[in-house]
Amino acid sequence: MKEFDRVYNIALAGNPNVGKSTVFNSFTGMHQHTGNWPGKTVDNTQGEYIYNNAKYIIQDLPGTYSLNPNSAEEEVTCEYIKSGDYDVLVVVLDASCIERNLRFAVQILKAVSCKMIICVNLVDEAKKKGIEIDFEKMAELLGVPVVAAAARSGVGMTLLKERIAEAVSSEISFGNNINSESEINEKNIVKKCCKFTDKFTDKFDRKVDKYLISKKFGIPVMLVILAGIFWITIVGANYPSELLTGFFAYLGGKIKLFLNEIHCPGLLCSALVDGVYTTLTWIVSVMLPPMAIFFPLFTLMEDSGYLPRIAFNLDSLFRKANTHGKQSLTIAMGFGCNACGVTGCRIIDSPRERLIAIITNSFVPCNGRFPMLIAIISMFFVGAYGKWSSAFESLILLGLIILSVSVTLLMSKFLSGTFLKGIPSSFILELPPYRRPQIGKVIVRSVFDRTLFVLFRAIAVAAPAGLLIWVIANVKIGGISILAYCTEFLDPFAKMIGLDGAILMAFILGFPANEIVLPIILMIYLSNGTLSEIPDLVQFREILVQNGWTVSTAVCTLLFALFHFPCSTTCITIYRETHSRKWTAVSFLLPLAVGLAMCFLVNAVLSLI
Repeated sequence: MKEFDRVYNIALAGNPNVGKSTVFNSFTGMHQHTGNWPGKTVDNTQGEYIYNNAKYIIQDLPGTYSLNPNSAEEEVTCEYIKSGDYDVLVVVLDASCIERNLRFAVQILKAVSCKMIICVNLVDEAKKKGIEIDFEKMAELLGVPVVAAAARSGVGMTLLKERIAEAVSSEISFGNNINSESEINEKNIVKKCCKFTDKFTDKFDRKVDKYLISKKFGIPVMLVILAGIFWITIVGANYPSELLTGFFAYLGGKIKLFLNEIHCPGLLCSALVDGVYTTLTWIVSVMLPPMAIFFPLFTLMEDSGYLPRIAFNLDSLFRKANTHGKQSLTIAMGFGCNACGVTGCRIIDSPRERLIAIITNSFVPCNGRFPMLIAIISMFFVGAYGKWSSAFESLILLGLIILSVSVTLLMSKFLSGTFLKGIPSSFILELPPYRRPQIGKVIVRSVFDRTLFVLFRAIAVAAPAGLLIWVIANVKIGGISILAYCTEFLDPFAKMIGLDGAILMAFILGFPANEIVLPIILMIYLSNGTLSEIPDLVQFREILVQNGWTVSTAVCTLLFALFHFPCSTTCITIYRETHSRKWTAVSFLLPLAVGLAMCFLVNAVLSLI
């Protein structure tokens, strides 16, 4: 292990959305990890970097507007800043909102004695808005080093490291140079240090927001953008899915030949290849391409500054449901993966509202359910539209998304009025400036932080599930497989809700990952004992129709695909976030009850028609 001259602790603080995480990532790269603060379920993001043979451990504190905390996250930040358990405190400010950001910096200077450096970030955005800042004058007035930076492009990062290195080796405590009675405050600092050359410094943002967050256009524009993202995901995922399926089928054949050559027992060979391998590769083939497209698109919305606008547009709807406006962001994350959406509920400060968001996140479909929804829509509802099929698929899928969000709001209101009564809490939603997304960093972040994270979790539970599916499909009692017995047992109940035993059993066996529901349905109908590649949709539709599927069956299957129990990965995540078996059970049973009730009612109505 390499020896360093010294090891220093650096704290990184600031208001939300000032670019703290960008500075942190610029310093630490991949040398970082996330845990929880001792005694609190609040993210503890820590990393390290090496500079001049010294090791710097940097702590990215949760964003806060004041040293008077209003949430668990802000409490953690304030306690840490006041504790002085660090060698240097770096306070990051947003140059484009300099007065409001300075308020927090001045408050720290008046309350805490520490070695402090101010990093004025986003100077490139400030320049676009006609804001000129005299950084030397600001440093003179505040009595602390001030570094101008644009962390997204790396500007000022080397200088900031130099200032930190100078600070840790200095005996001077920069902080507390302004006493509480001092007349120095953010308003007169701005007057002396800043020049605004354009009266309407945010005129571009205002012009765009005139449409994107207006009462008249905000939600329609949002729906069009989401429809476009779904269409790109649908069309773009088809080709890589086909390539991966073909590759894994070829590789599976080679693996079988190898096992036969080493005289592997037939049953073991079939269990490993037809059971474990086929299930794993099917999940990767179907799950990876749409996630690899959706998550970067989602991250682009986040990076460009549009995602907070979605929360702004939906805030009033969630307040009417007596829940938190930030739940709209966790729902948006749930479209990619419900497990990620559940983890994202940490951004909600109120424990009551956080729990509501966790319980109801599975009401929105994740990427694992999209292939199934799209296939059924294509086979039974848009097959005759030719080149317009993908557009109609997107519109119908968008309709199902709207239905799922509406039911999420209704269930949130139900929980808020019954088991989790309370008044919705207020929160500050800061709309960051629109920025040009950094495509390279967006792709890397979305692939490593989201796509691969979700994929590995799914794979971890898919292997034993594949073996279980193979066992019950191939072990026979009295000449009939265990799977056939289970399907026959479920059939009477399933028909009451517009399904059949095969469909219901496929959803049960698809608990590890929704991607394998359709292949299991096909396996049961064909009685071939192993998951097989889905044929083209015309042939697949013929197989379904031959086994009793009607438009009514397709509608009920779509509804049940939308509203049923969350997958195993999501259930595990819910338990980790709530530490409660009771609330994990509620999160499992509530969407299932809603799905069963809706399918029963729709089937009854369609049967009458």
